[in-house]
Amino acid sequence: MKVIEKTGKTVEEAVSSALVELGVSRDKVEIEILENPSKILFGIFGSKPARVKVIMQLSPTDSAVELLNNIVAAMDLTVDYTITERDNISIINLQGKDLGILIGRRGETLDALQYIINLSVNKSVEQRKKIVLDVEGYRDRREETLQRLALKLANKARQRGRNIVLEPMNSQERRIIHTALQGYDDIYTFSEGEEPYRKIVISIKK
Repeated sequence: MKVIEKTGKTVEEAVSSALVELGVSRDKVEIEILENPSKILFGIFGSKPARVKVIMQLSPTDSAVELLNNIVAAMDLTVDYTITERDNISIINLQGKDLGILIGRRGETLDALQYIINLSVNKSVEQRKKIVLDVEGYRDRREETLQRLALKLANKARQRGRNIVLEPMNSQERRIIHTALQGYDDIYTFSEGEEPYRKIVISIKK
């Protein structure tokens, strides 16, 4: 939600000024008239302007971008956004210079930021929307890396004839490994351990 107050000679002038600042049409906001314009002492000493409060309900995606803007500004970063909508998912891809700090080690910072954003933008909406954050296509590159790793370790499991245990991964990355190996007749995968140390085991079918 975004709230601003504006004044003007008339209510319409105040509302129009608010709509211009918000960059939206009138049907996207709620308007509350705080004060109507009035003459003071029969107009002898001037007049009081109209004052209005204009409330814009932000979508989860808009709220996510607004929160991201505050975060990257605090980090002295400059970013552009590309937003892709898929069903009830918004994929926000951040682009700019020196954004590795937003990714962190194996995407840990990016995952944490995504978790915070989702928690914040969905806390007071009726219909939740999943926000997926990416930085210059990092998630696609990471997925390709994990798929290659899955095939490489599956071959190692075959050669050694024993289980291969991967390092702990988040649920999204474990899903990529499971999917990459689910079509093989001689290999199966399962997860073990508790979050955040849950890991995948690649095993040979006996």
